Amino acid sequence: MTNLQTPQQRRDRVQMWVFFGIALLVIAAGFGLRDPWPADEPRFVLVAQQMIDSGDWWFPRRGHELYPDKPPLFMWLLALAYQATGSVRWSFLLPSLLASMATLWLTYDLGRRLWTPRAGLWAAVAVLVVPAFVYQAKRAQIDPVLVGLTTLALYGMLRHLLLGPAWRWFGIGAFAAGLGVVAKGVGFLPLFALLPFALMRGRGWSGVAPLGFGNAWRWTLAVSMFFVAILLWFLPMLLMALNDGDPAHRAYLDNLLFKQTVTRYADAWHHHEPAWYFLQVIVLFWAPFSIALAWLWTPWRAAWIARDARVWLPLIWALLVIVFFTGSTGKRDMYILPALPAFALAAAPYLEAISQRRGFRIALAVYTAGLGAVLVLGGLSALFAEPRFALRVVAERGLGPEAVWLWAMLVAVGSVGVLGVAAGGLRHVLTACATLMVTLWLGWGFVVHPLLDDENSARAIVQRAQAALPPGGELGLLAWKEQHLLQAGVDTPEFGFCAGDSDVACHAHQVAKARLWVSAAPEQRRLLARDLPGYGCIDFDAAGNTALGTANRRTFFLVGPSALLQCSQVR
Repeated sequence: MTNLQTPQQRRDRVQMWVFFGIALLVIAAGFGLRDPWPADEPRFVLVAQQMIDSGDWWFPRRGHELYPDKPPLFMWLLALAYQATGSVRWSFLLPSLLASMATLWLTYDLGRRLWTPRAGLWAAVAVLVVPAFVYQAKRAQIDPVLVGLTTLALYGMLRHLLLGPAWRWFGIGAFAAGLGVVAKGVGFLPLFALLPFALMRGRGWSGVAPLGFGNAWRWTLAVSMFFVAILLWFLPMLLMALNDGDPAHRAYLDNLLFKQTVTRYADAWHHHEPAWYFLQVIVLFWAPFSIALAWLWTPWRAAWIARDARVWLPLIWALLVIVFFTGSTGKRDMYILPALPAFALAAAPYLEAISQRRGFRIALAVYTAGLGAVLVLGGLSALFAEPRFALRVVAERGLGPEAVWLWAMLVAVGSVGVLGVAAGGLRHVLTACATLMVTLWLGWGFVVHPLLDDENSARAIVQRAQAALPPGGELGLLAWKEQHLLQAGVDTPEFGFCAGDSDVACHAHQVAKARLWVSAAPEQRRLLARDLPGYGCIDFDAAGNTALGTANRRTFFLVGPSALLQCSQVR
């Protein structure tokens, strides 16, 4: 069969596969080399493990208590990944890895269809070089899966709104947006794309698909897929909560629908930031892609004058996402990540030309060499001068002589950036920057992950506690966090979860129940505990206690019945 591909097409295809190979290496580096780390990873993995253990997939639990903070889709994915691999280490990062790779592919493919394969590749590169994206992609958080679903939703909708008619893709996009709601309540954001589309369609913008609003049944059927996806989860859960007579299920429903959605957005109880917070996030944590924004204003202005919907529909949608989250009283840097692929798509046709601009290359060289220099100086000072930040890291993370590998990694990675700019100059600054970013994430995965895992995962503390038990002993958990129950086993006795260290009443209630548990078999039963205000009755210096060391910047003890003698009157 004759190969009909042109040399340019073959080069584009090779470059595409090389890019995705590098992307997989960057995101998967360190896979299987650590356990879940706080704050959120152990919680989600614990909930997934308890789903498997209990068979209750509709009402997530953290220990004995229901966990209403998030819808269950991400925990379902974690549970399925574990069942497929049989290992927490080899499963808990799998949903994030697959979702992030899918985000890159969808961005590339949509850019290819809107513009050219070359432009699609530049769009995917723009996403991958953003540190905020890769950092989340290498964590077991809901956000990488949410970004994957919102990107799929936007992909399906733009296939219809810009490249259509494509009613099937529009339905797929609406269904993906519904799944996004089941992952995290804000999954509906891709539907915002209908607003600029309607305005552009009415004002005759170029690049808009020739779609009329006369096919009401088609629009209704496609949009209904959004609600179908939500109802597949919500309807069974709602019927069970209303009819099984369990008041905890009713409370779970109320908490999930109101406190974790409306209240969290309108009157958040944490992460309060100023209105300009997300501008700071884009400038600092979306670099080096954000550097190109200084050169994008001119072509974006020209596209606005030309009324090019291929540029401005994804761009307006991305801006709407930022405006939406700016309106909330609580803000976190990962909230606006769903907008990143849309920004990259709007920039895609211009990035190659911008990359050739001397001013852009100078700015990129300053960024690359500056970041490299900071890493080199930080690593060298930690190796030879013991600055305050290094002493704090060593103390808080329980590191010994092995800390030298961390500081050496910083020096090595930083040197790649500095020497790359010095040797290649402006001509090869793109390669120098890319090499620095790849090396940084390889160091993060292959050095930081295994080096900090014992401390961050609490595995070492739990193992010490189990090893210090008397023959035939049982371990119970006080003031526990999700990583402790996950490491000890989901069937380990625990006495309720206290969300904050300052919740004295909750801790006192825990102690009362724990004392009764220990007193039933005082020769065998011990408690993993830490000194908190609510534990004033516990004598941590009593004979028979064992100091276990630190984990996650907290000091732990194994305590027995003699330490609880003064707790007999606690109610």
